Amino acid sequence: MSIRKRVAVLADSDTRWKWGALTARRLVPDDHDLTGYLLRGRATPTARQLGEVGVRADRLSEVTCAEFLAEIGRERYDVVVLALVGGAVQAVLHGARALWPDPARRPVFVTGYVGVVYEKLADGLLLRHGADLVLANSHHDAERFRAVYEGVGADAAAVTETVLPFLGGAPYERAGSRAHTVVFAVQPSVPDSRADRAYLLERAAGHARLHPEREVLIKLRSKPGEHTTHLEEQPYQRLAEKIPGGLPANCRLVYGNMGEVLDGTDLLVTVSSTAALESLHRGVPTAVLTDLGIREALGNHHFLGSGCLASWDQLDAGLLPQGDPDWLSAQGVRPPVDHAGGAPYDAYAAARDRLAALLAEPVLPAPAPYYTLETAPGYLPGILARQHLRPDGTPLPGAVRETAGESRLRRRLRSYLREAARGAYRHGVQRVAPVIRRLGEL
Repeated sequence: MSIRKRVAVLADSDTRWKWGALTARRLVPDDHDLTGYLLRGRATPTARQLGEVGVRADRLSEVTCAEFLAEIGRERYDVVVLALVGGAVQAVLHGARALWPDPARRPVFVTGYVGVVYEKLADGLLLRHGADLVLANSHHDAERFRAVYEGVGADAAAVTETVLPFLGGAPYERAGSRAHTVVFAVQPSVPDSRADRAYLLERAAGHARLHPEREVLIKLRSKPGEHTTHLEEQPYQRLAEKIPGGLPANCRLVYGNMGEVLDGTDLLVTVSSTAALESLHRGVPTAVLTDLGIREALGNHHFLGSGCLASWDQLDAGLLPQGDPDWLSAQGVRPPVDHAGGAPYDAYAAARDRLAALLAEPVLPAPAPYYTLETAPGYLPGILARQHLRPDGTPLPGAVRETAGESRLRRRLRSYLREAARGAYRHGVQRVAPVIRRLGEL
């Protein structure tokens, strides 16, 4: 009889909650309790965003980093998944080291990346060092991660190859040779300029006009005033209002779970969204746009060799890009097949084995991040201070003293400020909205 595992997921945005919760279920697929914690900050998801993600927890609450550390020190968790930006991961790991400075029966800490790692590779990885499992979404990423750790003389044993946990869904079945439903999956911050975003939206609308037999959907991440992993200063909703004559009848803005949207998609178009990996995994024709160049700042350079790079002109002319099988396999998008038995490759088997071995240990060593006051004395204290921790990882005075009444008041004020930010966007007061949003972070 298996013992029910207690699993906690700490996430700081809607997409990271999706990654963290689904990762937890892949790692502990059988009998477990899943407790969710949302890190209070700029990107804390709303109830609507969480509902759209479609991944539920047995319990869900909003916390600060210091409050979360107090919770895991008080409650017994077997596994803690840190679905956070690198700096917050580092803060939790140092806080955990302060809780368990010596070998002890403590949680196994797991972290990783939500999608494509195309920037800040060394910075992000070293901030995640110290977790017991650092998950890589492909063989390609696993090799890069180990190279970074070994390059600074850090232990690379935690790096474990997996795949993105939300890859799934029914394989695409083409009905005829033409795409009937085209989905443009937008991103909050790529590209970031108003002119570039307006250009892409106008090209999508132009594609709809050129192909009246097709339905063109502009898949949005959030509503104005809501926050995502990345800051969106120029929402497509506002840009759509500026198009002369408006969007054509066969082109509209949509929300919803990406997997459900892909169920009816015949062509996925994006700049560099992780949605492209979901689409390619299912065999949907996928275009990674080159209109604005192939640049590191856009993230589309990650798709070099994928067979998916294309422009709106080529899509207008009827191109339906198909992913290169070798590239897909190397990126963990289409996992290899076990040719001996013909069974699908279990991408999480190695991670589950490593987790089981750690859970079987009577005690685990103290977390040992690469960054310390010796290796990064000018960097680490600032990272910890942003999460209200001292340089030794202990909470600053008052960091966990908020009463239940104060917590309710804070949530109510943040709700009012979110509504004010939405109103500012609706009325075109673009410069005011970011100020209101930042007040909500206090």
